[in-house]
Amino acid sequence: MNKRVVVTGLGAVTPLGNDISTFWQNVVEGKSGAGRITRFDPSAFRTQIACEVRDFDPTQYLDRNEIKRSDLFTQYALHAAGQAIEDSGFDLNNMSPFDVGVIWGSGQGGMDTFEKEVGAFKMDEQNPRFSPFFIPKLIVNMAAGMISMKYGFMGMSYVAVSACSTSNTALMDAMNYIRMGKAKIIVTGGSEAPVTTGSIGGFSALKAMSTRNEDPEVASRPFDTQRDGFLMGEGGGALILEEYEHAKARGAKIYAEVAGSAMTSDAYHMTASHPKGLGALKAMQLAMEDAQVNVDEVNYLNTHATSTPVGDISETYAIHKLIGDGKNQLQISATKSMTGHLLGAAGAAEGIISILALKNGVVPPTINTEELDPAIPNNLNIVTREAREMPLKVAMSNTFGFGGHNAIVVFKKI
Repeated sequence: MNKRVVVTGLGAVTPLGNDISTFWQNVVEGKSGAGRITRFDPSAFRTQIACEVRDFDPTQYLDRNEIKRSDLFTQYALHAAGQAIEDSGFDLNNMSPFDVGVIWGSGQGGMDTFEKEVGAFKMDEQNPRFSPFFIPKLIVNMAAGMISMKYGFMGMSYVAVSACSTSNTALMDAMNYIRMGKAKIIVTGGSEAPVTTGSIGGFSALKAMSTRNEDPEVASRPFDTQRDGFLMGEGGGALILEEYEHAKARGAKIYAEVAGSAMTSDAYHMTASHPKGLGALKAMQLAMEDAQVNVDEVNYLNTHATSTPVGDISETYAIHKLIGDGKNQLQISATKSMTGHLLGAAGAAEGIISILALKNGVVPPTINTEELDPAIPNNLNIVTREAREMPLKVAMSNTFGFGGHNAIVVFKKI
């Protein structure tokens, strides 16, 4: 019989705040994290706006060597994980270090390091010059490695990569390892630092991002008739997953149960989701089956909805097929309207939002959605403008990624 898995700690570094309390308050209040890009001059690109992390000073959280040896995506991971570990309050002195693992997620890894090192490269026949930290800072697994080294966790340690469904993939792996008795505690989540010339330029060339440069705070508008693409976001989210009996025995604070998950593939297109949402629908069905809940028991759905013309429609089509034509209690929101799209960290941030929605009985709003696209089924309860207070028992978080990856996680109130 599978062991139960619960969440006992949370941490966040986001465009809406660099701690859980600030992040959640701004989500509930419907704040936008968008603005003109400040990391570099974006004027050469179609898209010149993003949701950047603000007021992040790594010297307040990390020592000099950690900063010197890490890309920004790893610094976000270390800070978010540190918050979650402190929040969880588990004591490694009272357990084997091999019982604690790290399964992290990042879609791009050290993109900023790559761009700076290659851009600064000077070579002559005698002396090629790259930093000795170039590769260690660049590689995507280093976030997990540095978390494990910093805290002495000696269980499994690796990074999952499945584009924008990455964090949910990491959460799913962590849940399953604990279910099987392979670990007592796993630090999981994801981080991304994609506000760079290469990332913004590349996604801008794909024409996937909004060009509402003069009005960034309303640029991310999922489900709206005037949506024109997503906004890049950045940051990290960390969750401490723990075996239920272990958490109960030590008197841990429990946020929610990680009750089920599932993955499918669209097998359709490199960047576009299946127009009929076939893979998304099946993944939601399998995740609910794994969680042993039916659709009438799910109160809240945090959608992947990025504000792209095609993606939002395919997801709502899948949701409609899931719930049917009649009235239903499923409350839906798209919090990327506030945070932007954190790519490989999206599932971590939205998982945290889903958990806090359950804990606090609050459905976050979808901001900037003024007129629903008429192609969206009219029986979907999309929460717009303001948060909605109501009792919640089961929440589901959707993530989809380039390459056709669909990863869904289901949380239960406990």
